[in-house]
Amino acid sequence: MTPSTDTSGGGPVRQGVQGSAETGAAWAAVGRAGAGVPSGSGIPSGSGAPAAQARVPQQAGAVRGEHTHSEPPVPVVPVVPVVPRARPVVQRASVRGQILDALRAALVAGDLRPGEVYSAPVLGERFGVSATPVREAMQQLALEGAVEVVPNRGFRVVERGVRELAELAEVRALIEVPVMLRLARTVPAERWAELRPLAEATVRAASSGCRATYAESDRGFHRAVLSLSGNEQLVQIAEDLHRRAQWPLVGGGPGVRGRADLVADAHEHTALLDALVARDLDVVRALVGEHFAGAAAAG
Repeated sequence: MTPSTDTSGGGPVRQGVQGSAETGAAWAAVGRAGAGVPSGSGIPSGSGAPAAQARVPQQAGAVRGEHTHSEPPVPVVPVVPVVPRARPVVQRASVRGQILDALRAALVAGDLRPGEVYSAPVLGERFGVSATPVREAMQQLALEGAVEVVPNRGFRVVERGVRELAELAEVRALIEVPVMLRLARTVPAERWAELRPLAEATVRAASSGCRATYAESDRGFHRAVLSLSGNEQLVQIAEDLHRRAQWPLVGGGPGVRGRADLVADAHEHTALLDALVARDLDVVRALVGEHFAGAAAAG
């Protein structure tokens, strides 16, 4: 079609510019609707051609909008989003966990004495790490009640007396004795036999004379017994109480519970297993009560 003549001299040019702008906007809209022109289509980026036309080229003589039966449509390859590779996990939490375990062991062994104040930088120098993971681990111990924060100084190991230890033993008995009596009625003997290696491991740990080594083995045995209940919340609460019962008393040190005390305590585990296998409820009740009471008296 021949454009109309504009007496001003700018009509055809203006109409052509307007048509180009409208056409470009239309192509841009179609391009946005069908984004993702596959590589190798022959259509350069930014050419303004619609994505639909790039994916399905028209045959010679074909009219737009008509369906062509002589050639199957070109399959559209879905665009798979590129998922960035996960960054390596920073090992800071691992370091903090190791320091936390080391501090707990030092606490049970008596290396961290009740009433003493310890700073994070000094402890970090002792463990060969920065003060940050030590401070984070000590804050966890503060939440557990093992230490208390001393502003601008560090952390003071909590001073505990015999009364607190006796209270912990009473609470542990209230929780664990009913559970063990129920397990004695329901758990078959072969399941108890699977725990025999753990009971024997406590005897070996006690024979070493190291309170920290025995404390970890002792918790492992009790945790395995209570896990047979299937109550994870009970297991966690009981273990928290057990750990707190292992902290030293005021003026206590590594020699408070000697090797003989630890070995006698460990042998009660094997005797408890024998009673559980035999389903002797009276012996189970007596052994668990004496076990907690003995730990409280010798703590």
